Amino acid sequence: MRPASIVRFDQIFLGSLALGVVNTALSYNITMAQIEADPAMAELGVTGAGFLISSIVIGFGFSLLLWFFVSRRASTVAKWILVVLTLIGLLSVPLALIDLPFVQAAITVVTAVMQLAALWCLFRPDANAWFEHGPIGMDPSTFD
Repeated sequence: MRPASIVRFDQIFLGSLALGVVNTALSYNITMAQIEADPAMAELGVTGAGFLISSIVIGFGFSLLLWFFVSRRASTVAKWILVVLTLIGLLSVPLALIDLPFVQAAITVVTAVMQLAALWCLFRPDANAWFEHGPIGMDPSTFD
């Protein structure tokens, strides 16, 4: 049995990932044009679609892996990696908003707020008990 804060974390975090997928799809052409126009990418021999799709899959895959270890395995290490990476990612939000159309910019802001809300769930008292004791051996009365 997982505590309410971890269940809420699941809902908010996975919702933010779903919005991220939508935003990625909406901004695919813009991102593709930026990659193709960047001389540094051409110098590296990086060509468009393969690089972009691989980057997207790896990024979302890593996020899902962290979610799994936080939500299902009560990993404190994964929690802190997620916190650090989320905060670093939030630093790039203002720069990302510059080039995006309104809809994508709005989705980016909503996604960032959802990620912060998901992190907040990880520091609630019932979540702290989850990380302290792990998924096995939890006393269900801890979550009342």
